[in-house]
Amino acid sequence: MNEAAVVFVRGIIAFFILLIFARLLGKQQVSELTFFDYILGITIGSIAATLTTDLSSRAWPHWVGLATWTAAVWFLQWVSLRSRAVAKYINGEPVILIMNGQIMEKNLKKMRYTLDDLLIQLRHRGIFDLKEVEFALLETTGQLSVLKKSQYAPVTPHDLKIPTKYKGLSTELIYDGKVIDINLKRFNLDRAWLEQQLKAQGIQSPREVFLALLNTEGELYVNRYQDQGQPVTDLSDYENIS
Repeated sequence: MNEAAVVFVRGIIAFFILLIFARLLGKQQVSELTFFDYILGITIGSIAATLTTDLSSRAWPHWVGLATWTAAVWFLQWVSLRSRAVAKYINGEPVILIMNGQIMEKNLKKMRYTLDDLLIQLRHRGIFDLKEVEFALLETTGQLSVLKKSQYAPVTPHDLKIPTKYKGLSTELIYDGKVIDINLKRFNLDRAWLEQQLKAQGIQSPREVFLALLNTEGELYVNRYQDQGQPVTDLSDYENIS
C-alpha cells in the first residue's frame, strides 16, 4: 500500500475515532472552555494529526497515546463533577476585577490582565463609563461578567408592574422544504391546516419554504427560498399569520 493510501486510511479512522472521543467527553462551546480544557483539546487533536501523517512509526503507539489522553480528560471531568475542590484546582475560580465600583489592581496583576483588556471587555458589553459598574468578574473561561449599578440597569416590565404574556420556544413545522409531521401532531394539527396557512401567503407547496415556525401564540412564521432567486428587498414578504 502506497503512502497516500496509508495516510487516507489512517485519516478516516482517526477522524471517526476522534469524533467518538469528542462525543464521549461531552459538548462545550469554545467560549466556555477553560484554558486547561483548551490545551487538552489541542493536544488530543495534535496526536490525531500525527497518527494520520507520521508514517515513520507504527500506528499502534499513536492509538495508545490518543486513548490515554482521552481517558485522562474523561477521568478529570468525572472527578471534577464529584469534587468541588478538584474542580476549583483544575479550572480555577472567578476573580473579582471590579468590586463596589472600584478596580482591584492586585487582582488585575494576579491574572495578568491589563487595564486596556478590562476596558475592551466592558465596551464589548456596551459599557463605556466605569461609573455604571458595580461588580465585574473574570470567569474561568476568560469571559467578563458584569453587574451594573441598580440606577443604570435597564427597566423591565416587572419594574413597571406591566403584565406580560408567556413566551416559549417556537416549533419547527417545515425545515428545508420538508414537513415535520410529528410536530404538527403535538399541536393537534395536520397537513391540510398547514397547506391552508401557506396558501394564504401565496405558497402552493411546502417545498417552497425554507423554514416555518409556530410560536406559543399560534402565529406562523414563514421564510421562503427567495434568496436562491432574486434578492429580498421587500420586508412584507415575511409575514406572521395566526
